[in-house]
Amino acid sequence: MMHKAFLILLLGTALIVPGCATYERHGLDSARIDRIEDNFGLKAYSLSPEIEDKILGLDPEHMTEKDIREILSKAPAPRIINIHGGIAPQKERLASFSHFLVGMGYPEASIRNPGDGAWSFSCYESADLIAGMIAWYYEKEGLRPMIVGHSQGGMQNIKILDLFAYSERVEVWSPLTWKGEGRYDITDPLTGRKRPVAGLTLPYVTSSDAGGLTRLLPNQWDMNFRLRTVPDTVEEFTGFYKGRDLLGGDFLGYGPANLFKASGTAHVRNVELPAGWKHGPVPDTEHLLKSQAIMDRINRYHPPPEADIVIEQNEDTMNPETLHLPWAEDVWFSIKKHWALELQRLILARRAIRHGA
Repeated sequence: MMHKAFLILLLGTALIVPGCATYERHGLDSARIDRIEDNFGLKAYSLSPEIEDKILGLDPEHMTEKDIREILSKAPAPRIINIHGGIAPQKERLASFSHFLVGMGYPEASIRNPGDGAWSFSCYESADLIAGMIAWYYEKEGLRPMIVGHSQGGMQNIKILDLFAYSERVEVWSPLTWKGEGRYDITDPLTGRKRPVAGLTLPYVTSSDAGGLTRLLPNQWDMNFRLRTVPDTVEEFTGFYKGRDLLGGDFLGYGPANLFKASGTAHVRNVELPAGWKHGPVPDTEHLLKSQAIMDRINRYHPPPEADIVIEQNEDTMNPETLHLPWAEDVWFSIKKHWALELQRLILARRAIRHGA
């Protein structure tokens, strides 16, 4: 008991002393909300048949920079839900990752909160709230959001998937008012019919460096026996972990205890990152935009077919110019892939509605 108490005290000090990475959220006034909603999401959808045909002709598994710059950049993109870890620097590291995505061609407006401009959610914000906002975004934008969670944020995204999978009701929350809307159904933008928020399935979710001593925090106790189990409310899930990780790895990040597994039909991959990387800075990836050669390498990347892979520690993975590149290129591959897939899904659904199918 003394040993466990010491660990809790040690962890609490490490997390509290630098400050918590939280936000002061405030809803907008009704006039500003009206202005935003008048030209938001599907209300601003205006793709030409020519661009739609080009999007339908894309191969989501092999997306080039030209495809992104000349085709996808002319279309909306799924909402990226970044969830950062607990200490103050983590908010800036998810902002760095957001800048990386924008530099690679992802629309800034599909990452930043439309109410306050924040790049990410805090891991201390309620999973119910974030799940409710995911439903709000899907209803308004017609594209299912994706989640990128790091450290405690990587634990939070499993909570969200579990809410969609096992809750009887999930309330819709607005990112403009920052309040629940008192409803538990949305109008599915692909069918025009009402459907419950519960049961919503997301296209892609990823969790990085989640577990370890952060399991001892009171807000994570309920995750101790379900962190590594991925429910059917996501189609593709990638879990990242690294050795020598006291804060984010079980048994210091070594062994099968760190592997995520599907409870049913979700496609789950696991990637072991170099042990020499530090826990907190993994999402710090904006520096990769300084070199066109590195950006080209990222866009050429295709993940190996194995479900579980290991990224070796070597001169390349520890080079300051390419630090965190294996994480960034794997996440970017999945994001741009599902960007294309979600657009194709939306375009086909809208065409079916127009033709009365």
